[in-house]
Amino acid sequence: MSRTVQITVDCHDPEKLARFWAEVLGYIIPGPPGVQLGDGEDPFAAWKEFIADLGIELGPEDMRAAIEDPEQVGPRVFFQTVPEPKSVKNRLHLDVRAAPELDGDERMDVLETECSRLMKLGGTRLRRTDPDPPLERGFIVMADPEGNEFCLD
Repeated sequence: MSRTVQITVDCHDPEKLARFWAEVLGYIIPGPPGVQLGDGEDPFAAWKEFIADLGIELGPEDMRAAIEDPEQVGPRVFFQTVPEPKSVKNRLHLDVRAAPELDGDERMDVLETECSRLMKLGGTRLRRTDPDPPLERGFIVMADPEGNEFCLD
């Protein structure tokens, strides 16, 4: 029997990373249970109101956020606050499939366009590996706003 997974990211600013990764993956930020969000309504504002209505006081160290695949195919991604900073390279990273069906210059052009979009959202370009057939199709290594590495592939 297969199992589903949730990807959990330790971070300092769950809301900021959730917004970034929702844009990267085309995911949504779900609202609180039983709350229907209107067009343009901020899900984080709805969550803060929902939690306050429960009489719960949260400090910055208690903040959490999640994003979900609107088609419910990909894994849920959960962001939780931790006190310590990121100190070394990730031992696990995501490969974001931005151009899986393309090769050569066409592939790298699409990856460059996506890299530019993500840099405007707060991502950082780290390096590019050009295609070297038959084993390497080419990719761009980036970091999210808190320095977690990922690849545009």
